[in-house]
This record gives sequence, C-alpha cells and structure tokens, in this order.
Amino acid sequence: MLDLIPSLGPWMPRVAGRRFAVATIVAASGSVPRPVGTSMLVTEAGEVLGSLSGGCVEGAVVALAQEAMDDGATRLETFGFSAADAFAAGLTCGGQLDIHIQPVPAAKPGEAGHPLRAALLRLAEASPDQPVALVRELGDAGGGAVVLSDPAIFRLAASPELGALLHGEPALQVESIVRGGGTGLVRLSQPRDCPPDRTGAGQPSGERAILVESRLAPPRMLVFGANDFGAALVPAAKLLGYHVTLVDARPAFAGQPRFAAADLIVTDWPHRYLAAEAAAGRTDTRTMAAVLTHDPKFDIPLLETALALDLAYVGAMGSRRSHLQRVAELLSAGVPPERIAQLHSPIGLDLGAVTPAEVAVSITAEIIAARSRAASCLPLRETSGTIHQHPTRSHPAPAPAPADVDKQEIAWT
Repeated sequence: MLDLIPSLGPWMPRVAGRRFAVATIVAASGSVPRPVGTSMLVTEAGEVLGSLSGGCVEGAVVALAQEAMDDGATRLETFGFSAADAFAAGLTCGGQLDIHIQPVPAAKPGEAGHPLRAALLRLAEASPDQPVALVRELGDAGGGAVVLSDPAIFRLAASPELGALLHGEPALQVESIVRGGGTGLVRLSQPRDCPPDRTGAGQPSGERAILVESRLAPPRMLVFGANDFGAALVPAAKLLGYHVTLVDARPAFAGQPRFAAADLIVTDWPHRYLAAEAAAGRTDTRTMAAVLTHDPKFDIPLLETALALDLAYVGAMGSRRSHLQRVAELLSAGVPPERIAQLHSPIGLDLGAVTPAEVAVSITAEIIAARSRAASCLPLRETSGTIHQHPTRSHPAPAPAPADVDKQEIAWT
C-alpha cells in the first residue's frame, strides 16, 4: 500500500463517501512480479489505482472487488499458473499470489467511516519519503487499520488500538517488523467468533492475520568525490531511493552545477565528515559509501574511518594494482584484515563499463547485489530458479578477499 502514497492525494476525492475495495498481496511464492503488501484500489465505477501483477490477474481482481463491494464480504483468492486452463486468470511467470480483497463501504458526508478509509486519508497526506507504517487486520473481521507516523521508535505499548488487538509473540513480531521498516504477515492464533466470509475460490478467509507495512527514512548514500563518476552516480543513486550526499574537500569542484541532484553537498575532508556524521548518529547499517576520489591522501583516512563503522556497503574506485596498494596501507594503519575483506574494491560489477554513466550502473548494480545477498550476477538466461525473489534487505555479507593482481585491470584507473 505504501507505494501508492504519491498517488493517493488526487485519487481519494474520487471515492469521497463512495464504496471502493482494496486488493492486497498477502502471500507470494515462486517467481512473482510484486511483493507482499502491494495493493490495488478499485472504485465502484471500475477505476483502478495501482497494479498487482503487471496485467496477469488485474481483470479478475477487479471483478472480485466489484462482487465484494456488492455483498460487503472479504475475499481471499489464489492466483497461479494453470496449464490445464489456458483461459483462466493466472500468472504466466509460474509463481503464486494470495490476494486479499477488502470492501470499504460508503461513508456519510464529513465522516471517514471505515477504519481503512480513514487510514488511506492519512496516508494521502504523507510525503513520498516520509517514514510511515500501516498495520491492518485481515480476516473475517478484517478492516481495522492503524497508521504509525514514526515507525523507527514505535512501541506497541504506546498504541492502545494495536495493544487491544495483539498479545504475546504476534505483538513482538509486529513491533519488530514496524521498527525494522519491513513488510510481513503475522498470523493470529485465535480467530474471532464471526460467520465466515465468502471467498472467490471457496477458500476460508476466517483466519485472522495482521499485515504490516513499514518504511523508514530513506537510507543514505555518501558519494565521496566531485568528479565525472560522482556526477553520474548521484542521479543513479537517487533513482534507487537513496538520500544522496556528495562530499569533496575542494570547493571549486563540489560547487559545480552538475551535482545539483544531490540532496546535500558538503565541502569538507571526507574522513572528517564521515567521522562527525557517525558520531552524531546519522549513519547506520543501511548507509552506503562510494569512495570515488581515487587519491590516497583522501582515500586512506576515509577508508580507515568507513571500515571501522557498521555500514551496509563501502566501495572504492581504482585499479586492482591501486587496490593492493590501498590494502597494504590499510594493514599498516592497523585496519583488521576481516574489515578490509568487506571492502568492495575495485568498485562495481564487471559489466565492461567505461564511461562514467556505465560505471554508475556498475556500482549501483553491485549495491543491489550486495544488499540482497545475491550469490551470483549472471544474465537471467544463464540462471535457473525464481527470478522475482523480493528478498528481505539487510546488512550485506562480507565481500570476497582481494582479487589476484594478474587479472585484467579495469579501464577506469
């Protein structure tokens, strides 16, 4: 649902006082285009906001949403691939989705009415990058919804609405997901005493569950080096949703208009700035650092500082020869070998990148692979298994040990 926030503001007036339905992916397996928590809104006039599968099942979901609005009953529908029925709505990619459909009844003028309608009105007021969480109850008595404005410091005890609903292990799970900025379904062991709802495929929707969607403030990308490569990486990192800071000690370089896409431009010695940010608590295990200065007087003290912190990613530009020199200097400075092994250097994946724009793609590709713990980065046609895995993003595993020097050096030394 949270991915619809940028569009909710202009969309909600269309359903002011009117019926609509919310269709949400609550379970996904195999190769599926969108993860759990993805939602699509359907009005009684058949208007649609959002998408669940890129087109495979949307038509069938709209029809089920219309039925749900007519009878007021929730639905739980499973969509997968069926070779036996070529005309059935399903996923051609071979995965399987469970989609929960919640009807929202009409509301009286001036009233929010249904809790989910009230929650959507609150989400419509949020900015695209604002930290926020939505906690919803699914099942026979589904529809309860609570919006949390500061998920990073959320405590269940501070929310009477959720405290009355959750106890024991489910409460701890919900709190953990909210505070971690994640998405997940928490099943409740005791269903309420309510008559069963009808479902699109005869599946029981009586099991109570809590769907949690949470997002924290955007993670930081620290780009060190006001050069051609930094100018290409800044907008590429913005596309990935990072809050981007460009750092360079030289005012004449950092002040160039080509870096205007950065959220913040800092003129300071890189290692001094990073140490100050860490001391102020403005770096964390989601922070990425790309060292593009390619100058030992900047690189070595900066990498000493960066490798002493628990950052998600530290990469440094340079050839394999310069990397080995860098490793020797870091060892001499007392940096533990296991910390050096976490350094992504030479930075980026081997894509044959040459131009600054291509190098930016190489770097961002490695960042995506690192944060999702991708075991290999081969062309999809040369791999097998699930394509859309939607992994839980966490601190990346340590990088491999430094490569042998006899391998071909990259072009941008």
